[in-house]
Amino acid sequence: MSEKSEIIELYKKLGETPLECIKAFRAKNPQYKDVKMTYLGRLDPMAEGLLLVLAGNTRDKEKYLSLDKTYEFEVLWGFKSDTYDILGMVDGEGVYPKKLEGKIESLLNKIKNKNVQEYPAYSSRTVSGKALFMWARENKIEEIDIPTRSIKIFNIEHIHTRFIGGEDLLEEILGKIAKVEGDFRQEKIVACWTNMLIARPREDFLISKFRADVSSGTYIRGLVDEMGKIMKTGALTWGIKRTRVGEYKIANSL
Repeated sequence: MSEKSEIIELYKKLGETPLECIKAFRAKNPQYKDVKMTYLGRLDPMAEGLLLVLAGNTRDKEKYLSLDKTYEFEVLWGFKSDTYDILGMVDGEGVYPKKLEGKIESLLNKIKNKNVQEYPAYSSRTVSGKALFMWARENKIEEIDIPTRSIKIFNIEHIHTRFIGGEDLLEEILGKIAKVEGDFRQEKIVACWTNMLIARPREDFLISKFRADVSSGTYIRGLVDEMGKIMKTGALTWGIKRTRVGEYKIANSL
């Protein structure tokens, strides 16, 4: 008799890797200790939200990997990093687009038409047998052609925009990075952010929140970087929450 398969809906916390999320689930549910499990679409350490896991018979994994997804995400304007999120080596002046609200509609119309996306340099996509992030860490990313893939942006909407002071911004960044275990260059990244913001405690910075329905394989970090290019400023991902995978959903928002 063939082994049964089961879909398990987990909530991956900020700072966790998908494997750490599964490990925590096994620890709380010992009946799954020896059950084969695989996650259906990874989430970055700086992302949180719905993580689907296929347990038992995992032969049908591919059909779940093609499911459309919904994300809520926030954009910190005026900065760039090599990872396109806060867990990267940052540069930029924190100068955000003036009269941003009047430009949002045009920005979203341009993003909706995007149908090809280059894989982020810091991603797990392999080229010549080595993950892109390894090429990047070895400063050899310029030696290869970064692959692209077709994507679809079914819908994207602006939810709100807010200001945050430099002191609070740095405190939140350090708090988020502290949740991440493993080797992600945390010490260098913390030093970089601290040098960038320590002398700017009363300066205001701008964060915009969006919601998007996208095809499988779409990198939100990549969309955010593209949004910065369209607005002719820096833009990096402040936060990501995956709220839907196919028919599976979570209710709480970012």
